[in-house]
Amino acid sequence: MRVAIYCGSAEGRSEDYVKSVWSLGQYLAKQGVDVVYGGGNVGLMGVIANAVLDAGGKVVGVIPNHLKQKEIAHLGLTELHIVADMHERKAKMMALADAFVALPGGVGTLEEMFEAWTWGQLGLHQKACAFYNVKGFYDPLFTMVESMQEAGFVKPEYLDMLIRESTPESLLTALLDYQAPVAKWS
Repeated sequence: MRVAIYCGSAEGRSEDYVKSVWSLGQYLAKQGVDVVYGGGNVGLMGVIANAVLDAGGKVVGVIPNHLKQKEIAHLGLTELHIVADMHERKAKMMALADAFVALPGGVGTLEEMFEAWTWGQLGLHQKACAFYNVKGFYDPLFTMVESMQEAGFVKPEYLDMLIRESTPESLLTALLDYQAPVAKWS
């Protein structure tokens, strides 16, 4: 299995984010799960890549040329793809991955994950979309998407597509057990 990881190019203000992401990376590698991510060597991006590599796992980075220097491309990866722009990065990551996981991060993390979730609803893929909810980081987001469902803008089956886990073991189990719903316009 190969999992696309979306996460921050910063480490955040709590050491718990770094520790949790490191533990996740170590666990995934030990379970034989490869990681695809944004290719940077900074923030939680660098943490997840280094944790997987440290445990003997494989990491594939996909970084746009314009971010190669800004995010300090990680040169120790199993593979590093340098692409033209953010659109190509997202398409390449989606094509390479069997599932998508958002770790703590900012606007870019949400944008990438929401695109993956939208594509899943539309039936463009049948891959799991998960949030690794370190210290309840995503609880306010879950409240928002639940409000969207209650207001009639998201069907319950599409809200249920989102995996919400906070331990490496439960996350991997949920990814492996995922069953996609019927596509939105089927």
